Amino acid sequence: MNLPNRITLARIFMIPIMLVFLLVDFDWWSYPLTWGSYTLPLNHLIGALLFIIAASTDGIDGYLARKNNMVTNLGKLLDPLADKLLVAAVLVSLVAIGKCDAWIAVVIISREFAVTGLREVALLEGSVIAASKWGKLKTITQIIAISALMLNNFPFAWVSFPFDEIAIWIAALITIYSGIDYFIKNKKILSFSKV
Repeated sequence: MNLPNRITLARIFMIPIMLVFLLVDFDWWSYPLTWGSYTLPLNHLIGALLFIIAASTDGIDGYLARKNNMVTNLGKLLDPLADKLLVAAVLVSLVAIGKCDAWIAVVIISREFAVTGLREVALLEGSVIAASKWGKLKTITQIIAISALMLNNFPFAWVSFPFDEIAIWIAALITIYSGIDYFIKNKKILSFSKV
């Protein structure tokens, strides 16, 4: 197994560790860190840092695979799967701890499943759907919004600016638009599909 695929697998294996920090409440690690009026439990800070590290590996594995001519079918399968698992797991966790509205999580996760299904149909028809600029922007806005939610709106909480709420709305809207964009641009695949 090459290095890019190992990095992708590491991203997948980080998910359950991150979820433990977000969802399991032990007194010794949920100690609240405070800076003035800002408070963040230590375990949520660690979970957020793990998410940011995991999300940053997305670009690294793809870059290394392309640069060193190590693109594999396994990598093509694992990379988008790892991204979707990471985002879905964190969004469900954020809903569970009351930091994200359930409907936003459902919209974002549903779009991910829908576009993955479209890509599978395209593969069955012998086509590959490349990531679009809207798909890449969707990923960036999701990572920023999720990070802000996990960090209790740090540092914007100090100035009472609801950046985390605005960011998750923007991420949801771009997620919806990018999903529609994929289906519009690839409607021929669905119309010619035998599936």
